[in-house]
Amino acid sequence: MAGSQFPQAILLDALGTLVALEPPAPRLRAELAERFGISVSERQAGAAIGAEIAYYRAHLDDGRDHASLAELRGRCAEALRAALPQGDSVQQIANGALTDALLASLRFTAFPDVRPALSAWRAAGARTVVVSNWDVSLHGVLERLSLGPLLDGILTSAEAGARKPSPAIFEQALRLAGAAPEHALHIGDSLREDVAGALASGVRPVLISRDGGVASPGVQTVRSLAELTLQDP
Repeated sequence: MAGSQFPQAILLDALGTLVALEPPAPRLRAELAERFGISVSERQAGAAIGAEIAYYRAHLDDGRDHASLAELRGRCAEALRAALPQGDSVQQIANGALTDALLASLRFTAFPDVRPALSAWRAAGARTVVVSNWDVSLHGVLERLSLGPLLDGILTSAEAGARKPSPAIFEQALRLAGAAPEHALHIGDSLREDVAGALASGVRPVLISRDGGVASPGVQTVRSLAELTLQDP
């Protein structure tokens, strides 16, 4: 894509780029105490959430539709249970109830720079498509955060049958956006998934490093979407 040409399509990562996960351990502690009268420490809650997230990341592509997503969430709840301090009170919680407590512990928020950026890009004529390693529930997450109306498409790895950095998911996202690789860019916070995947697909990468701790030589890096100058080479 020529440096002076505004992109026809902007592909976007979700977690770390558009949305953040609020710290789930304190919420899990509160949910366990309120729902089941179970008290765990911050460290114990954090370890249990960490185990659940690790399981989820390994299996997120199983959540392709409503039924498979429900089954995946039930399995994630069991991974959480196995990592909690063991006792009769934990073992007696029904899977559905534990799943509800887990989901109540996971709350996403949109970064403050996201809505203004999406609105500006739409006004400039660019099509925006989210491409993310996530299950199908990402559609609902972005709708609840009022980001859905500002997007032209949402593609999860569970729906695409491929994860970033595979070019296959980028190719599907480009088709959704109706743009060729040389007329698109991809914004994300992961060197391995976003930068490497975009480069392998012929798409210009932009790395967003919100804490300033990640950089890559030769790759445009910003700390906020508000800093992004899309005409930069």
